[in-house]
Amino acid sequence: MTKKTQVGLIFGGNSSEYEVSIVSGHNIYKAIDKDKFDVHPIWITNDGYFANEEESFKVLEDPTYQVKNPYKVNNISNLVELANLPEIDIFFPIVHGNLGEDGSLQGLFRILNKPFVGDDVLAAAVTMDKEFTKILSQRVGVPVANWIAVKRFEFDDKSNDKLNYDKVAEKLGTDLFVKPSNQGSSVGVSHVTNAAEYEAALEEAFKYDDKVLVEETVPGTEVETAVLGNDNPIVAGVGQITNAKGSFYTYENKYDDDSTSKLQIPADLPDDIVETVRSNALKVYQATECSGLARIDSMLTSDGKVVLTEVNALPGFTNISMYPKLFEEAGIPYTELITRLIEAGQERFDHKKNLLHKHD
Repeated sequence: MTKKTQVGLIFGGNSSEYEVSIVSGHNIYKAIDKDKFDVHPIWITNDGYFANEEESFKVLEDPTYQVKNPYKVNNISNLVELANLPEIDIFFPIVHGNLGEDGSLQGLFRILNKPFVGDDVLAAAVTMDKEFTKILSQRVGVPVANWIAVKRFEFDDKSNDKLNYDKVAEKLGTDLFVKPSNQGSSVGVSHVTNAAEYEAALEEAFKYDDKVLVEETVPGTEVETAVLGNDNPIVAGVGQITNAKGSFYTYENKYDDDSTSKLQIPADLPDDIVETVRSNALKVYQATECSGLARIDSMLTSDGKVVLTEVNALPGFTNISMYPKLFEEAGIPYTELITRLIEAGQERFDHKKNLLHKHD
């Protein structure tokens, strides 16, 4: 009998996307191939406690379930529950947002010398920061929306021209989006068209990050594609998102059952547009040194221009998430997709073991 791979499925975390992470973890646990993998859920509570396996199973079934950290010290003692698990062969993090897809958790796996699913430390950090993603995308010729970055020290200087809507509008236009540079799922994002809205949007965005992007609005249709693999990745087809008039793809529209946004897979677009979206996605995936998986989001303008929006290196796996749906359309069903993601993580780990870290 073949020994099953022991998978540590990590979800939750101290993030604005905590609830989405639990739903993603639930879906992955239900769909994973139980003939190949034994799954050990590892719940990180909203206050950063690593819960035990029994508690982790409970929250997978009831996302409202709560538990208190029994330890007095809120530091490395939180990891004590990991010692009660069998030897984990590979970690599968599905912790969305800060501390989960920004390189922090990935760094812990590297220190533990364990393989893991998804991007390595550098790619996770780079793709979490929307400005660095833009800079690297520009370097490989992929169009991005014009922007300015506002740092915390600039926000605190009330005389700074970046806080002046009229001056910013001279460069970017009067129709703008304001967003934290290091958040996902449209958290803290505002659409603004006047000075009062701009002031409120900056206040809101700086609740979530110390760097905020102000972008020109790119009118058009949102299009997304998905990438799977390491050095020779597979790019899925293209999905299209149609938002209700006067709205955009908000956090609620991404995850609520009563979303006013509609997903169309595959997108009803000309072949040349589809290929541009897919080609741009591959360029950005490689430029940001992604591995394992990523969802690449863009805007399609009325004149056929494809403008990169962002890279989501740890996309959602909920029932309405675009990433698994795109690969299902491409002929890779959910269970097989999970297996391939685990194999990609193991493949990268095995390769890195052969790299030298000191002289022979």
